Amino acid sequence: MKAIRVHEPGGPEVMRYEEIPDPIPGTGEALVKIEATGVNYIDIYRRSGLIGDSLPMTCGQEAAGVVESIGADVSTARPGDRVAYEGTVGSYAELAIVPSEKLVPLPSNVDSKTAASVLLQGMTAQYLSHTTYPLGKNHTVLVHAAAGGVGLLLVQMAKRLGTHVIGTVSSEAKAEQASGAGADEVIIYTEVDFLSEVMRLTNGAGLQVVYDSVGLETFDKSLKCLAPRGHLVLYGHSSGLVPDLELQRLQTGGSLFVTRPSLVHYTLTRDELLNRASDVLDRVGTGELDVRIDSVRPVADAGEAHRRLESRASIGKLILVP
Repeated sequence: MKAIRVHEPGGPEVMRYEEIPDPIPGTGEALVKIEATGVNYIDIYRRSGLIGDSLPMTCGQEAAGVVESIGADVSTARPGDRVAYEGTVGSYAELAIVPSEKLVPLPSNVDSKTAASVLLQGMTAQYLSHTTYPLGKNHTVLVHAAAGGVGLLLVQMAKRLGTHVIGTVSSEAKAEQASGAGADEVIIYTEVDFLSEVMRLTNGAGLQVVYDSVGLETFDKSLKCLAPRGHLVLYGHSSGLVPDLELQRLQTGGSLFVTRPSLVHYTLTRDELLNRASDVLDRVGTGELDVRIDSVRPVADAGEAHRRLESRASIGKLILVP
């Protein structure tokens, strides 16, 4: 089979499209014929060496397709099943071995490209808005990168929970997308200071929660946006890792809370995985959640997809197809 392989950490140029042996499923595993792969920022972290994977490695950890075969002791999937998964590395390929417990069945009204666009980011938006900080009426929140893959979904979910949403974006085109998703106000941070604008919009009161996937460039001001007992939910670091935090800042800022969540800790059991996934996929299937696909490229062009994602030019999800 063909796959994108990384032999040494670095930029997009280190990803090579190569022929490698077809994998064989072992006990508790399924072989999935991939129809669509989602590109995520964690793929960039892995490619660049930030996570420290053993090399060589096949990039990618989110995909949708059809089960080709199964190993021993598999009861949750059968050959021919349409499935999606996230969290298992190796999806920039024609075939992938996936633990069967990680596979999520696809509804008949959700195609593979849509599933690969929404599973990881949709479940992320779901746990952020429903569990990490359960949103509701009388909440005012800030969503950084509100026109990104998670951002657009998080805005939609927050609005359906009755929350007042402020989003930050880098351009007018992205502002239109965030507004279309339901954001009540959108700040173009390249034109105005988002901290000053948040304080103006809230009459100096601040916010109950900030959802921050940007990290280094936004962290300090995100903290300053919070009302007393507010929550900063740092779920990514696209601009770089946040330096060590002096905990006294949380007290002086108003007895604040900071958390660094990960989807893996919000899908600890298969039941939790299926509940979050079905909530997202069912809403997508009925049209309640709108999924924006930025572009679809051959998996051989994964380097270009990474460049687009790193440049923050994308609006919505980048998809690779074999």
